[in-house]
Amino acid sequence: MKKWRNQMVRGRRVGRHGATPCTPQAIRRGYPREMSRSNARFSSDFYWGTATAAYQIEGGGTNTDWWRFEHREGSSAVEPSGDACDSWHRYEEDVELVRSLGLNAYRFSLEWARIEPRPGEIDRGAIEHYRGLIEACRARGIAPVVTLHHFTLPLWVADAGGFECPDIATWMGAYAATVGREFGSSIAMACTINEPNVVAAMGYLASFFPPGVSDWDRYVAVNENLRACHRAMRDALSDAPGDFPIGLTLSMAEYEPVEGAEAELATYLDEMEDRYLDATAEDDFLGVQCYTKHRFGPEGLIWGGDGELTAMGYPFWPQSVAYTLARAAARTPVPLVVTENGIGTDDDDQRIRYLDQALAHLDAARRDGIDVRGYFQWSLLDNFEWTLGYGPKFGLVSVDRTSFTRTPKPSAAWFARAVAARR
Repeated sequence: MKKWRNQMVRGRRVGRHGATPCTPQAIRRGYPREMSRSNARFSSDFYWGTATAAYQIEGGGTNTDWWRFEHREGSSAVEPSGDACDSWHRYEEDVELVRSLGLNAYRFSLEWARIEPRPGEIDRGAIEHYRGLIEACRARGIAPVVTLHHFTLPLWVADAGGFECPDIATWMGAYAATVGREFGSSIAMACTINEPNVVAAMGYLASFFPPGVSDWDRYVAVNENLRACHRAMRDALSDAPGDFPIGLTLSMAEYEPVEGAEAELATYLDEMEDRYLDATAEDDFLGVQCYTKHRFGPEGLIWGGDGELTAMGYPFWPQSVAYTLARAAARTPVPLVVTENGIGTDDDDQRIRYLDQALAHLDAARRDGIDVRGYFQWSLLDNFEWTLGYGPKFGLVSVDRTSFTRTPKPSAAWFARAVAARR
């Protein structure tokens, strides 16, 4: 493998206080608690960043399954993505925003449909475009953290059956080999697939993502295929030039069963998280992506809650950072990176409160010895939030929907100060 592997014991992390139990039960007992906002001895190579995804900010993704999904009759998408944030043409502005916040890393994704618009056909213009984005990061002292697949598929892959096609792992492995050959010498980290568990759950169980079906058996089969895709991509990237850690990113949350739903939740978590966590043992890291907690009943997720909610309709729960890091650490032996964490809200004061508490939980997890190597706020820009369109606002920076003018919010300056204090 590449770098970042070190000597660890499953279920425990060796930190500056020695070996520390890293179980979700211990987190429930210990958090929330009074936590210092002082730093937890973050090293100079800890990644402090923000994140975006190509389809959500670039615009014009006409060659993808998502574009077709948005425009089909009866689509669950409330509006089409259109030009998004026009970042295909404005990526220099975006990278400069990252620099202005004093961050040392930027996580973004590559669009497979642009790089390989037809089977076996590599678009040199797309390759050079993404090379320019990577070089723009490097020129500003920003580590390029690259995600190879973030929810979208080229139409030719979708038409062949998408993640149900028997050739999908071979195709994604070949795509990863292209990315590694072209960019391996200049990227800092590689995330193979963004939230494969969400790709499966939303596309094949909840029917909110392409291809928009709901079938438990197909869902389970797609999960297996996604893990095979990750392995194929990881192996291809391992053979590439450069020395960068490779892993996947996983959507995680705290789940609270209602009385009598414990068995159903265990079955759900086995497919949603546990099998993916077990599949990361040979990786260089795991990206933990966390936002909230959910109640779970006999019929599945129970949306909402009685306390403070976000604009997404789920609980305001920054404690998810500590909980999910502990749960991941108890299950996988690899280092962890918080590759997404944030809040969708129209109230920027609420965003600051959320991030303040989330970072405090990150501090506490580090002090407890959990091996965390980075934190990426979601998201740099107010962008296209999939079926929910442009309603939810996750960005530190607002984007005018007509002119695409970027305007940093007060939370951007707050986040810059919070990171500077820890660096």
